[in-house]
Amino acid sequence: MTISAPGRTRLPAFLRTPQGAIGLVLLAFVVAVALIGPLVAPFPLDRPLGPPGLGPVAGAPFGLDELGRDVFSRFLHGGHPVLSLAVVSIAATYLLGIQLGMIAGLNHGSRTDAGIMRVVDVFIAFPALLLLLVLISGSGTSPTVMAVGLVLVLFPGVVRIVRAATQDVATSGFVDAAVVRGERQLSIMYREIFPNIVQTVLADVGIRFSSAIVLAASLNFLGLGARPPAANWGLMVAENRTILPTNLWAAVLPAAMLAVLTVAVNLLADAYTRTLGRTSGVESR
Repeated sequence: MTISAPGRTRLPAFLRTPQGAIGLVLLAFVVAVALIGPLVAPFPLDRPLGPPGLGPVAGAPFGLDELGRDVFSRFLHGGHPVLSLAVVSIAATYLLGIQLGMIAGLNHGSRTDAGIMRVVDVFIAFPALLLLLVLISGSGTSPTVMAVGLVLVLFPGVVRIVRAATQDVATSGFVDAAVVRGERQLSIMYREIFPNIVQTVLADVGIRFSSAIVLAASLNFLGLGARPPAANWGLMVAENRTILPTNLWAAVLPAAMLAVLTVAVNLLADAYTRTLGRTSGVESR
């Protein structure tokens, strides 16, 4: 008999794959920059230090932006708004999408199912950026409005995935047994259905998270997100595109970090999906 070392925990299988490990390292790096960056930034994010568009010099390793502010300091301040908006909007998206998807799936073919899916179809019919532009033009550009807009864009896909997964599980014998026992629908949803669809939901998170990052960055690039003098990686790309000939770093640095964040999430999601498929295959033998 083999005795394992006490207190020793193993990483989940998908994090022990090359893709998962690389994705985890990249994501940890981005999160560390976003959380620690504002604490170690050498200058205030809105203080002019010299000529606009100045290239890298001593004391400013990535030069100055279009208003003469330190690019590196603004970069260190710009990650937290991006991550917080994405995390909040994704959490709200799945909170709403899972509820509606399970209700629709358990009531397949009923008026409740039809009503939920018609609402979902209406939101899917609108192009994502158009829906966000309409909402922001009427309600302003606060983080709350942007988060609500991202939820409205992303939740229809979650509802469809959860509904389909719920329909597959709802035909199982243990769900029929719960119905015969007279359990309430809410109890069936969270005691019988959700534990059996949670892996499907987790496999979908990477796609939605990446979409939230891209959409939020697009709004900031168009000048419809964060407002100056706020620091935001997407806004920095838009602000500094006019000084690219004199200081390329002012736009490339935040754009590169957005790319790293997107790649990290996609690597983790892909590793989880691949590992899930292999695990399911082993269990089915």
